[in-house]
This record gives sequence, C-alpha cells and structure tokens, in this order.
Amino acid sequence: MHFSGQHIYAQVVNDEERRTVASVSTTEEAFRSDASSRPNVQTALKVGKLVAERAKKANVSAVVFDRGGYIYHGKVKALADAAREGGLDF
Repeated sequence: MHFSGQHIYAQVVNDEERRTVASVSTTEEAFRSDASSRPNVQTALKVGKLVAERAKKANVSAVVFDRGGYIYHGKVKALADAAREGGLDF
C-alpha cells in the first residue's frame, strides 16, 4: 500500500515467487473517469474492496498487511477494513 498526494496504490505480492498477484491503483481508468476519486477515506474503501476482489480471483485469501510505516488510522484503516470485508484474512 502506498499513498501519494493524488493516488492510492495497493497490491498483493507473493514474496516467495517475487510476483504481484493482484494490484489496484487510482490511476486505473475506472478511478480516473470518476471525478470524485481523491486520495481520501472513501476512495481507500473502494481500493480495499477491489484489491480483495482481485486477490480472491487469484485464489488468495490470507495475506499479511504491511501498512508501509503509515499510522493505522484514516485511509490505512479504511483500506484494511474494506479488504477484510471483501474476504481477505489478515
């Protein structure tokens, strides 16, 4: 997970194989076409749900959540909670 001033990025990585299993970014067409897409809690919820959905399609259900040094509140908490609701176990 990474937050920039304009975008939110999340990915599920298989560390053993060193490959990305699923990823979501607000730079994708689905988010760019939405004028209300800003790097806020509401967008973090959408990103969390979508990354969980894509991970489930790749047969991944258990992950380790790396908050990347960010404090666990606001956007980070929203993304994590949405991913849990989407079916990821961490």
